[in-house]
Amino acid sequence: MNLPGIETLVKAPFAEGDVFIAGRWCAAEDGRTFPVHDPATAELIREVSAAGPGDAMAAVDAARAAAAGWRSTPPRRRSEILHTAFALMRENTETLARLIVLENGKAYRDAVAEVGYAAEFFRWFAEEAVRIGSAFGDAPGGGFRHVVRRHPVGVTAFVAPWNFPAAMATRKIAPALAAGCPVLLKPAPDTPLTALAIAALLSEAGLPDGLLNVLPTDRAPEVVSAWLRDERVRKFSFTGSTATGRKLLEQAAANVVNVTMELGGNAPFIVCEDADVDAAVRGAMDAKMRGGGEVCIAANRFYVHRSVAAEFTEKFAAAMTAVRAGAGLEEGVTLGPMVNRTAVESIRSLVDDAIERGAKVAARGEVPEGPGHYHPATVLVDVPEDARIMNEEVFGPVAPLATFADEDELVARANDTVHGLASYIYSRDVGRALRIAERLEAGMVGLNRGLLSDPAAPFGGVKQSGLGREGGREGIEAFLETQYIALDWPTD
Repeated sequence: MNLPGIETLVKAPFAEGDVFIAGRWCAAEDGRTFPVHDPATAELIREVSAAGPGDAMAAVDAARAAAAGWRSTPPRRRSEILHTAFALMRENTETLARLIVLENGKAYRDAVAEVGYAAEFFRWFAEEAVRIGSAFGDAPGGGFRHVVRRHPVGVTAFVAPWNFPAAMATRKIAPALAAGCPVLLKPAPDTPLTALAIAALLSEAGLPDGLLNVLPTDRAPEVVSAWLRDERVRKFSFTGSTATGRKLLEQAAANVVNVTMELGGNAPFIVCEDADVDAAVRGAMDAKMRGGGEVCIAANRFYVHRSVAAEFTEKFAAAMTAVRAGAGLEEGVTLGPMVNRTAVESIRSLVDDAIERGAKVAARGEVPEGPGHYHPATVLVDVPEDARIMNEEVFGPVAPLATFADEDELVARANDTVHGLASYIYSRDVGRALRIAERLEAGMVGLNRGLLSDPAAPFGGVKQSGLGREGGREGIEAFLETQYIALDWPTD
């Protein structure tokens, strides 16, 4: 299958509407719509159907009706469908990447990389689907046997963010389907079109009706609350801010819903005195500027040893100044617009606060004039620890630098946050790097590399950065329940 061209997808990708329930495209029950805008121009892309509580319940009905058949579908068949979805995503890379650029704003090269990353979740979990097993053994005390089974948790509900509209959807959808669970997905209102395109691809891949239901909406509290109040929904996964995650956890607790959450981050990027500075600069550009910095694991605080601070700052500032900002589809652009005006204002507020507290601007790139939600690539130095940008997730192309001299002091400063998602360390001494890594309160650590994510590895954080893991073997286990059977039979 080839998706329609980008123009067709944007104008009216689906026949009846944009809500996808039980294998059918339909309008929202009450006919409401919401606007989706191009971050590069601030212009309207088009109106999209806005699902409401009635649509949410219809989606649960569809998922529940499809659950038994999918649960009994052989794992090999589930695997084949996911492998086909992987192939279809790869075939449609250009169209999907252009769609991501249009509604998210990121540079085309980042969007292409995202499509490849997103597709890999289908391939990884296609292979994991056939490895779900049971165990049989004798009770140590004798007399009976143990049978331990794994089975699907049931209907799953997902809330995906706008910063990776393809990858954050497939990272949730793929393991759920592989485990035998039907899916309810609410994409972010800034970026619903990519999720709808993925639904179309999965349908073409042979996924039976009702197993993936996609509800775009700008009234998330109504839709998500309806799901969490429904006792048929047994798994909930959310990627987003820590503040929103706390509220959703309270709602999920009412029905004791199984929860996975990937929340905010405040990642330290540490450059030791023996680091390869050129490699550290390259890693810093990866960790800070991937997706324009609108990434939960983006480097948020830079701690550079005093002995290499001048060299690192000079080279990093030069690299940031060289970043070319513009519309994501323009040739040579490496930094697209931020997703919306609110994002730009939030970044500016953090930069202004840091400067007021004594930070200095070491580098500031250029951005296009005219409409669009742009913020320049920026490096701040001499940033005090009490600056908001050292304590809040900046979610944009701004790098605040501070120096350190003592390892114990460094670790204390790096851990002085409620978050614990990712961390980065550059050092030629692997022993030192591992020693620091083991002391950091973070779910993931990059040693001498600025890119962390891999579908084959468990992704997630500690403290207020989340609960559970996505990706890796752990990713499918989140959608499985364990059942123990004590087995005995007559011997005569």
